[in-house]
Amino acid sequence: MKPVHQQILDAIREFDTIIIHRHVRPDPDAYGSQGGLAAMLAASFPKKRVYAVGTDDPSLSFLRNMDVIDDSVYEQALVIVCDTANEERICDSRYRLGRKLVKIDHHPNDTPYGDIMWVDTAASSTSEMIYEFYLAGKEEGLTMTAEAARLIYAGIVGDTGRFLFPRTSEKTFRYAGELISYGFSLTELYDGLYRTSLPLARLSGYVLSNFTIEEGVAAVKMPRALLEEYGVTPLEASQLVGLLGNIDGIVAWVFFIEEEREIRVRFRSKGPVINVVAKRYGGGGHPLAAGASIASWEEADRVIEDVKAVCRAER
Repeated sequence: MKPVHQQILDAIREFDTIIIHRHVRPDPDAYGSQGGLAAMLAASFPKKRVYAVGTDDPSLSFLRNMDVIDDSVYEQALVIVCDTANEERICDSRYRLGRKLVKIDHHPNDTPYGDIMWVDTAASSTSEMIYEFYLAGKEEGLTMTAEAARLIYAGIVGDTGRFLFPRTSEKTFRYAGELISYGFSLTELYDGLYRTSLPLARLSGYVLSNFTIEEGVAAVKMPRALLEEYGVTPLEASQLVGLLGNIDGIVAWVFFIEEEREIRVRFRSKGPVINVVAKRYGGGGHPLAAGASIASWEEADRVIEDVKAVCRAER
């Protein structure tokens, strides 16, 4: 059997139309892997039609805007989904309309999907995998551009927490060094990644003043009324999940952010494996960074107790 990189490249060559998706509630790695792959393929195969689709996220518009296409475009298309562990989280359900489906992801492959799957849980990010795909195919026509490099680099920076998270490897640093050689502006990129609005800055003050902590597990609850008071959307509030990571004494933490129909739960950990808790509530993710959804604040208290139990078990 051919290596998976070659299988994906062969599929790309086979189709004249390639449509790239990513997950809902996107982060820089979702945008970076999706947009970086789209930019690279557009430069490598100028006669092909290459689209990146999904709901635009205003906080990530400095990276790129999504393409708007009709359903008919999918009829003879190759669909590639980046950075999305399960089908329920794919942004834009039309991914099913394509003729062939490819999954490229670095999350645990708990729910496989697609005709071709490339899953590498050792990768720091899906964006790192996209650069690896370029390296595997550059002798066969894949072309890297400054725009593709900018997007891929942004995804790597976002998912490694500026190269601080455990999955950052020697390879990650090597790839990052190669990417910045393409000459995009690091200053502009970092300004976009870490610019904070005044309402979000004020909400971060609330978080630091009001989180609870027991047995090394911190929790932050953000009801809709609180978000409305600060003028922050649930999506924007999710950007604050890393805020507690440097506080001494916190082993794991959970953010509860109320949306219109559910409460989003974001888990983070400095060591204990917390995606097992996320899975109990219909979610999933990485061992130290995961997410789920719950229906009530009473359920939120049970989530906190479950995280405490996991932390106790790993002491």
